[in-house]
Parts: sequence; C-alpha cells; structure tokens
Amino acid sequence: MSRLRTLVAATLLALALPAVAAPSKAPSSKGAPAQAEWVTRSNANAQPMLDVLAEFSPEFASQMGILGHDEDVFDLKPEGPERFRRKAEEAKAALVARRASESDPRVKQDLDIMIESIARQIDSSTINQKYQLPYTDVGQNIFQGMFSLLNDQVPARRQAAAAKRLARYVGLEKGYTPVVELAKARFTEALGKPGMLGPFKKQVEQALANTPQYTQGIRKLFEKYKIKGGDKALAALETQLADYDAWVKATVIPASRTDFRLPPELYADNLKNVGLDIAPEALVQKARLAYAEMRNEMKSIAAQIAAQRGLPSSDYRDVIKALKKEQIPKDQIESTYHDVIGKIEEIIRREKIITLPDRPMVMRVASDAETAAQPAPHMDPPPLIGNKGERGTFVLTAGNPGSKGGGYDDFSHKGSTWTLTAHEGRPGHELQFTAMVERGVSLPRSLFAFNSVNVEGWALYAEAETKPYEPLEGQLFALQARLQRAARAILDPMLNLGQITPERAHQVLTDEVGLSNAMADQEVDRYTFRAPGQATSYFYGYTRLMELRAETEIALGDKFDRMAFNDFVIGQGLLPPDLLARAVREEFVPKYASK
Repeated sequence: MSRLRTLVAATLLALALPAVAAPSKAPSSKGAPAQAEWVTRSNANAQPMLDVLAEFSPEFASQMGILGHDEDVFDLKPEGPERFRRKAEEAKAALVARRASESDPRVKQDLDIMIESIARQIDSSTINQKYQLPYTDVGQNIFQGMFSLLNDQVPARRQAAAAKRLARYVGLEKGYTPVVELAKARFTEALGKPGMLGPFKKQVEQALANTPQYTQGIRKLFEKYKIKGGDKALAALETQLADYDAWVKATVIPASRTDFRLPPELYADNLKNVGLDIAPEALVQKARLAYAEMRNEMKSIAAQIAAQRGLPSSDYRDVIKALKKEQIPKDQIESTYHDVIGKIEEIIRREKIITLPDRPMVMRVASDAETAAQPAPHMDPPPLIGNKGERGTFVLTAGNPGSKGGGYDDFSHKGSTWTLTAHEGRPGHELQFTAMVERGVSLPRSLFAFNSVNVEGWALYAEAETKPYEPLEGQLFALQARLQRAARAILDPMLNLGQITPERAHQVLTDEVGLSNAMADQEVDRYTFRAPGQATSYFYGYTRLMELRAETEIALGDKFDRMAFNDFVIGQGLLPPDLLARAVREEFVPKYASK
C-alpha cells in the first residue's frame, strides 16, 4: 500500500482537496530524459490547482516537491470546506477554458483528467460536510507533517524548517493558533447540527492510544536529524495533545457512533474516489469466484510443500501455520529482505519482465510512530515534482498498535518476503512511482489520475508476474496475498452494506485466509473506519489489468512482447483502467501488430 494514498486520503477527509497541483514548470529529475513539449504544457496547465493545494495542504505540497512550503501547516481555520470549494471551482473554470483552446489530444486528455479530479473532490467535500462531524486526529496529522520533512530523502537544508513548522502547529509563532484549538472549534461549531455523524468510537479510541507514539516519534525525529530550536515547541506539543485528548474524551467520545457503517451516499462516494466503477454487489460476485479458485490452487501447492517437508497435514491453512513458525530473527529482517530484492531483480532480468533502473532499491523497517500512523507495510513515494534523485522507500511495519492480538507474524518469515517485495518494491510500487519520475510522465497522469484501482492494480499484477519463478513457499504466500485481496473485495462491501458482522469478517481472515490476529484486526479496521471502500480497489484493479493483458495477448499472438507491454503500461503513469485500455488498443497493439 502506498503512503501517498494514505496522505491523499487524510487530506480529502479533512477538506476533500484535489490530489495534487503542479508547478508551471517542473524540473526533470537527475538523469531523466528531456521533457517532451506537450508534457511541459500539460504540467503548466495544472498551475491553477497549485495555489489551492498550497493554501489548504502545504505539507502535502511540500512533500510532492512544490517549493516554498516547508514551514507551512494545514488549514483548519473557519469555513475551510467552503473556501476550498470556491477555490477549486475557480481552478476548474480555468482548466475548462484552457481545454477549449487546446488542440493536442494528449494535453486535452490530461485536462480532462484534472477537470474530472477537481469535480470529484468538490463533490466529496460537499458530501463529507453534509454527513460527518469534522473530527481531526491531531497527533497523527502533526506526526505525518513532521515526518514528511524529517526523513532520509529530504536534504538537511530543508529539514531545518521542521522547527518553524512545529512552532506554527503549536501556535508559538505570531499569527498562528494552536492546531488543537482550531480542531476543537471546528468540531464544536458543527456539533449541534441535526443529522451529523460523529466519528466511529473505536477510531477515536485508537487515536487516543496512539498519541504517546506520535509525541515520542517526533522527539526522536528532532534528535536524529539534530533539529535545533525545537525544545519549547516540543514541550508545548506534549501539553497541548494531552489537553486535546482530555477534550476528546469529554466531547468527542460521547458524540461518537458505535455503528461503523456510513450512509450509502458517503460509502458510494468512497468507492468512486478509489476508482471503483461497478456496483459493490457485482464486485462481490466476481471476487467470490476468484476466492474459490485461489483456494483450490493453494491446496495444490500446499500439498507439494507438505510432501517435501514431511508435514503432518497438507491442508493449506496448516501449511501456512507451519511455515509462519519459521520467523526471521529481528536483527536479520532487513538483510533478508534485501537478499530477496536481489533475487527478484535477477528473475526480472532473466525472464525479461520489465526494464529495471540501475540504482538500488531502498527498504527499511518502520518506527513505532510510523506503525501507529500506518500499520500496514507501504511505500513512501519520492517527490514527483522537481525530483533531484530522491527515491521511494519500501517500509516494513512490524505490528498493529491498535490490536490486542499481539504482533504480526505475516511478514517476518521467508515465504512472505517474496510477494511483499514484489508488491511494495519491484516490480510493484517502488518501480511504478520512480518510473513516472524517470520517464517524464506528465504530472496530471502521475498525480491527478491517482486512485487506488490503478495504483494497487499494478502492484498485484507485479506479484503475479514474479510468482511463477519463486520457490514454492513464495508461491503459496503470493496466492495467500491474492486470496486476501479477493476477501477484501467481498468483506469490505458486505460489512458496509450490513451483510456480515466484523466478528465474522475477522474469523474469515484468520481461519480461511490465514492472517494473524493483529493483521486481521488491521484489515477489519481498514474496512470499517480507516478507509471504508479502499480495500476493494486491489482486486478490482488487478482484474482490469489482467483482462487487458489477456486481450492484448490474444490480439497480438506470437508478436506479443511481455517486457514491451509492461514498460508501456508503467510508462502511462496512473491512467484509470478505461484510459489505459484505450492507450494499449490505439498505440501499443497497432505498433506491435505491424512488426
């Protein structure tokens, strides 16, 4: 799972902001090809949204590479959603005007992508404001704002801005009100409105439990990167968050809800935003068939592993349990993953799956605070604007702080390392995002087109591309991961449509899919309150891409070139499935059919 998706989701939850804005002219990354003229023009067309992003979510703008906002903080001042929608409507009008005079079909398509994105976020802002009380997990937001500056990919000259950003969060700089006070005011002023939904109670309880991780995590970041002048702000932060937590217990908890389900209009909007373009009932039907077929394939591979190892049972669930017992020592986890990264790269080159960059991949284990903010393994993306050689990072989390079921055993055994590396690393997310920078993909196609279906669909497809060449244990856990994604496409809609209980969903994930209790907790939390609807995107994006691959192979026959196809797909950026299919049919197929 990409951390960019998490950051975008958090931003949209607060104000329904657009996914990104582009500078008038984004510098190419080091070693990147010269930017095509139409790409430069297309990037410049995104300028109207730059002001919107910088005004309402400067941390995200800064992280994506837009200069001049390292010290700025997110906007919780009065009438934020209304102010955002006015600015977004102005930007939309400017893009519509530019489209009317544009003749290049590629630039026109990019304008269509941006116009649709802006319109969708305006709609989402309206729907969210209609139904939900504006509760803010301030600790998480501040930690993520600090972490976006204080990490190894950010130059030291920019990291120094962290002290001023923190001072602004806590109101120590003139003209700034503490974020906790703004968050209280926004919640309180909406509290008396009829028909408004409070946050899900478990969500708030988890946020309260995570506060110490965030405060400690920020202190550790200041120490690690030797940030000076932050002592007063750090002390104020701890005092303010403690006060905010007391207020949350007294004011937010009584207004919270115990039923996680969202109004149908709001859940439908969530599905639309992640890229799902079919009814959830139709998705469940497709996923059930895939779920049954994957279990059959898992039975076959599990029987082979049981015979090789002399295991007492060949049932895939028992084989998974047996293999999970072979946990990698903590001090060897990173080195083990780096070893697997090298082996997968050998497979990719030998089998000519996709073109690999010459540079090594970055991977590390998450801190406690990062894990609290994002319990699932993920990829921290590089800046997509003005990239100076920064790279994405595959981040491995070791547990779920919100679970009472202990730590994960899902990613710390050798069988799991293969498919997780293929998904988060290469040829999955790490290659997907850095390729957009290195190949000069237009910013509308890399950021405005962003949704979970086209992002996660590629990562699952990447798993499938490497699976046949992995050891049997790796293949079994690749299928388990795919089974988990089919289960998501079944359980997320069923939970939100009231067709299954969280307890039964948890049981399916532990007893049938084979996840740990902590991982199953994280999954159910994800479906019910962390990101309802988002988990459906993995399976759906994968099926759309595999359907396109099969269609292309049938059309081209022995002229089909796998490496060329995969290079073409990843070179399109984050085009939605319909636009990607059109590009393959109109550009790729004719080119190779004529060879």
